[in-house]
Amino acid sequence: MVFLLFDRATGWRETDWFARWMLGKGIARTEQEWQAGYLSLDLGLESLPLTYKLPSGDDIPTVALGTWKASSEDVGAAVKAALEAGYRHIDGAWVYGNEAAIGQALKEVEHHVPRESLFITSKLWNTFHNPDDVEATLDETLAHLQTNYLDLYLMHWPIAQTADFKVDWELTENPIRTWKKMEEMVRKGKVRNIGVSNFNIRRLQNLTASDITIRPAVNQVELSYWNPQPELVSWSKDNGILLEAYSPLGSDVLVGKTLRLPPVRKIAKKLKITPAQVIMSWHVQRGTVVLPKSVDGGRISENYQTDLFNELEAAATAHRPHRINDPSSHWGIDIFEDDKEDDFH
Repeated sequence: MVFLLFDRATGWRETDWFARWMLGKGIARTEQEWQAGYLSLDLGLESLPLTYKLPSGDDIPTVALGTWKASSEDVGAAVKAALEAGYRHIDGAWVYGNEAAIGQALKEVEHHVPRESLFITSKLWNTFHNPDDVEATLDETLAHLQTNYLDLYLMHWPIAQTADFKVDWELTENPIRTWKKMEEMVRKGKVRNIGVSNFNIRRLQNLTASDITIRPAVNQVELSYWNPQPELVSWSKDNGILLEAYSPLGSDVLVGKTLRLPPVRKIAKKLKITPAQVIMSWHVQRGTVVLPKSVDGGRISENYQTDLFNELEAAATAHRPHRINDPSSHWGIDIFEDDKEDDFH
């Protein structure tokens, strides 16, 4: 796989991350490939997708730069590096506290990375689920990002809280009023697609059984080798909801252990790619968007390798799941409603 960058003065050129383009290899480019930032070589195998199609008809790139835990001081450089490497999908949230810095970075590069070539996601925080608060909070996000619309707006957690951080139990269990306000944001043109984050199957069933006009396009959840959630992956495919995988390498806690896994190293050696690329490619082969937090870790293998990745899937689903990000005890509500006993070592 080769990343190319378009420069108005010099045309297409290679980035520093890859070897020189194969001499004499003539491959046509398309606008979609440019926006995604990837080119797949024809090696006689089915290529991994560059984008998925959302119910709205919009294309969402399969790999996004995650900006969780990125400080305002560092996130601008990370976004620019990601765009240089070919990323066109940036995932953020109001609560991350860095949207103004992201917006400034995007403004500084808009002459060669125009807004319409980007897919930008943000999220509605728990304390703004009251319908009266949704639009004002969204407007703040839009102002910080220096854009007049989002490509995707997610309900960050299935938890509604009051301004003093107490759980609003009724709105938590029945988020229809929040969702209806998010639908209104689509009708106003401030958001193109809406979805949820950290929802389990029961909560998704509860929301989609309500009188809603727009079904959730996306559910962003923790997915990794350690917490593969095969039931949620299968249910989401059957019900037309795209999953996005945050903490795809196991977060900072388990990334080292993830990259040393024997099946991961075996595939990396076989395909001549890095262990991080193996994990990113596995997520995309499962049919999910993947959200690494570094540029180098976000490159995906250019092809399906069904047998090899089925072996990794079997290994991931053979052990007891271990969830990294679960603030249930902090908020006083069982968010995921799963088995909390954990003998992970």
